[in-house]
Amino acid sequence: MSPTTSSIIITSLATGTIITASSYHWLMAWIGLEINTLAIIPLISKKHHPRSTEASTKYFLTQAAASALILFSSTMNAKYTGTWDITQLTTTQSTTLLTMALAMKLGLAPTHFWLPEVLQGSSMSTALIITTWQKLAPTTLLYMTTNTLPTTMILMMGTLSTLVGGWGGLNQTQLRKLMAFSSIAHLGWIFTISSMLTNIMLLNLFIYIIMTTTMFSSLILLNLKTIKDTTTLSTTSPTLTIIIALTLLSLGGLPPLSGFIPKWLILEELTNQNLLPISLLMAMSALLSLFFYLRLTYTTTLTLAPNTTMSTHKWRFTQQTKTTLISTTAPLSLLLLPTTPLLT
Repeated sequence: MSPTTSSIIITSLATGTIITASSYHWLMAWIGLEINTLAIIPLISKKHHPRSTEASTKYFLTQAAASALILFSSTMNAKYTGTWDITQLTTTQSTTLLTMALAMKLGLAPTHFWLPEVLQGSSMSTALIITTWQKLAPTTLLYMTTNTLPTTMILMMGTLSTLVGGWGGLNQTQLRKLMAFSSIAHLGWIFTISSMLTNIMLLNLFIYIIMTTTMFSSLILLNLKTIKDTTTLSTTSPTLTIIIALTLLSLGGLPPLSGFIPKWLILEELTNQNLLPISLLMAMSALLSLFFYLRLTYTTTLTLAPNTTMSTHKWRFTQQTKTTLISTTAPLSLLLLPTTPLLT
């Protein structure tokens, strides 16, 4: 892909998200979402492989259906209330439709089936964009409309997403699919808390994006695709091995790492609201996710494939890729816990 094409596509991606985030009219928000969707499709399908073509088709169909639902929901609301203001969504049918549409956009259960397939058919860098940047526009709509959306439906879908994200990742060997189920679980936590405290929702989104960026940047840097690839990692790059292991533990939500902050605050708030069954289910689902993170941590740091040569070190060539992104996000992925009072 030529630099001109790449810059146009990336600019369109940024523009679509900014239009949606800064709009108060439903049509402008819908236009932003459509620009966003159309801009990422060339990035998904640029490998010219049947799998990437299939992934881009699946992505287009689900996102177009979700955008149509958003348009249908806002039109129905405008018919009954006479306003196109995003914050004035009041009719029951509109709020239910919008909740389903946002769940489909974000890849939440039970409309999550497209996400693992699309990530598996994309390149690692495109998968990074889909799991981070592409979540911003729907989350801003969720942020603006959360007071009017059905709370019971949000709690049920959020809890189901954390469970599906935990169960789905258990049987995966492909790292992109594993990260897709990780994304489903994390967005379940974000979706659940959105109906109570939006500041914790934004904090959770911020930490999730940082941790996912660190993880994907490491996978891109070391060209890792499956769990098997991680077994010889300690001989290639000891520093990155430690970073990946700690980031995985942070994604699992273990203290004293950054990933513990959102889980701690969300479970605390759910308990304060007397939602004990939901908080128990979500805590148990976090253990499911933690299992596959720990399994990956084990293969990364504690195994070494049988060596046929006398040397235990693989050849290390001059690093061609930039490490600026990972050196920025890795400390934030691991060391934010002491700053919790400042962040909330």
